[in-house]
Amino acid sequence: MKILNIRVVAKASSSRVKDEGGRLKVYVTSPAQDGMANAKVIELLAEYLGVKKYELRIVKGLKSKDKTVEVNV
Repeated sequence: MKILNIRVVAKASSSRVKDEGGRLKVYVTSPAQDGMANAKVIELLAEYLGVKKYELRIVKGLKSKDKTVEVNV
């Protein structure tokens, strides 16, 4: 199990994951409402890390820009 601390930017112009000094910053085009941005964050992180979506879980910060994500590998 691995823990990642990430920062999310919702309603960005494009979706991408960027490593900024050891911390991942995830840009999503989805708005931060009804869990849409969180779903896109999981999708992008899974692709970036090369894991399945079900192996990722947001454990802290569901309604915050700063999130803690658990990776089960």
